[in-house]
Amino acid sequence: MKSCLALALCARALFAQQTTVPPLESIVVTGTAEPLPLAEADRDVSVVRLPEKQRELYNSSLDLLQFDPALDLQQRSGGAMQADVSIRGASFGQTLVLLNGLRVNDVQTGHFNLDLPVPIEMLTDVEVLKGSGSALYGSDAIGGVINVRTRPLDPGEFKVSGGVGNFGVNEQHAVTSFGRGWWQQEFAFARDFSSGFEPDRDYRNLALSSQTALNSRLGATTLLFAYSDRPFGANNFYYSLEPQWERTKNWFASAHQDLGEKTEANFAYRKHTDLYVYIRDNPSYYTNWHTDESWQGNLRRHDNLPFHGVLSYGVEALAESVVSTNLGARDRMRGSGYIFYDLRSVRRFSLSAGIREEVYGDRSVATSPSLSGAAWLSGRFKLRAAVSRAYRLPSYTDLYYHDPGNIGNPNLKPESAVSYEGGADAYFKTNVHASITVFQRRDNNVIDFVKLAGSTLYQATNFDKLHFTGVEASAVYDPRSDQHFSVSFSALHGLNASPTISASKYTFVYPVEEAVIEWRGALAKNVIARTRIGVVNRVANDAYAVWDASAGYSAGRVRPFVQLTNITSTVYRDIPLVDMPKAGVIGGVELYIFGSSR
Repeated sequence: MKSCLALALCARALFAQQTTVPPLESIVVTGTAEPLPLAEADRDVSVVRLPEKQRELYNSSLDLLQFDPALDLQQRSGGAMQADVSIRGASFGQTLVLLNGLRVNDVQTGHFNLDLPVPIEMLTDVEVLKGSGSALYGSDAIGGVINVRTRPLDPGEFKVSGGVGNFGVNEQHAVTSFGRGWWQQEFAFARDFSSGFEPDRDYRNLALSSQTALNSRLGATTLLFAYSDRPFGANNFYYSLEPQWERTKNWFASAHQDLGEKTEANFAYRKHTDLYVYIRDNPSYYTNWHTDESWQGNLRRHDNLPFHGVLSYGVEALAESVVSTNLGARDRMRGSGYIFYDLRSVRRFSLSAGIREEVYGDRSVATSPSLSGAAWLSGRFKLRAAVSRAYRLPSYTDLYYHDPGNIGNPNLKPESAVSYEGGADAYFKTNVHASITVFQRRDNNVIDFVKLAGSTLYQATNFDKLHFTGVEASAVYDPRSDQHFSVSFSALHGLNASPTISASKYTFVYPVEEAVIEWRGALAKNVIARTRIGVVNRVANDAYAVWDASAGYSAGRVRPFVQLTNITSTVYRDIPLVDMPKAGVIGGVELYIFGSSR
């Protein structure tokens, strides 16, 4: 405690003359033990918000993941049917996806981590922690954490929208909310389908969700229930030239309860089913079905300590199971406890230290420590640094899967990684912000499917060592309150310390460079628009650029919109063998049945 007091006094003296400070930003909850303003984060956290009056400019939740080049979004289809996401060169299984802070990663396979059952109408933003996050969130958070958040309820509205486009696209969406001060309710609905831009690339999507907010003497209560059903043509999705087909269903239920001002409890249940047909026109040749379930719960508390300190601690439990024609019947449980100490003087300095102990399997233990800090050199410039350790347990597909081209490995070891990062943030003006981060991650026992010597089979294998070093930079300029412009860039270099391991499926397809230019705002009175240009240069592939744009009317009861994707008809693949659509257009209208129309 004496050392903490000395640090606080030194920092207070050092920055006593500061007067110019950036404005307080929106509160973030990802990558921190307790919510805090984004400008005060000592980890590299980015936030992509879905403006309330600009919903018609975005087609799906995946649109929100395309604005940060540190995120590698590898899509297999239009309509957000299936996509892999990774951060800083990590695999899709090494990225943890949360929904309101609760895990949605799939124990069967990481290919379904983004299979979110909540329509975009119910979302408010996506927060991304770049770098290891196991100290806060446990397994899977090696590359980083993506936290998708639902919006606060706004009672008294009912709006519907519909659109049509090429490739046989047809969409219908609706959202309504109502209630009183102590009780609020929201329902959302989405139905999208397409005949496909090429054979066996058709899809259908149905998503239903309900969110309830209650206030009582005990504290705030939030209940979320969601369901989705997504059949789609999976031609070439899994490194096969056969016309494949797949159907996933997803059930999710969660409850959040405040227990006073310092304690909260959370609970969630998730069920996911997957029906996979290897040859669409001949299901008897090879068909798999999988059903996995997870139960999770946590109890979290924080206490204020002297000298700007906060102690956060909690316990969590997770039970996962799968019943599968291919994987068999499997289950496992995990329990963990964590503690974090946060010392912080707003716009002066911060120091966060924490550790998590997680018990899994036959009393195996994973320890995940984390240390980060930041210091404001002046009212406009901040330095930050962090070091942390993360781990990932193998998925059931990694361990037990088998088909004509792949075989799992029940002897796989858990993956682990140590991450280092340092960065700087500059707030030149209240509307001009720039940042840069350099990082290195050292992975051990990396899991991937590797082609065996003299065989056509891919077998799940542990890599000895894999190192990633990179840099990320971004600049944001908001010339007016209704205008936003940003430029961001990332560069990544991977070093394989096991040169005999090269013919793998997923590890060596990361982007060497990636850049994103974005603008959104008002073109004229009540006319809104956004545009994005993304450039990707993958390992052993040619670079390509994709340009998207959309526009709409933002006032009145009737609001037409148009969404354009891949305007230049770029021919590209995020995943080998899986072609992506050329130029697409969706035109439609959003109707405000009742509620605010401005």
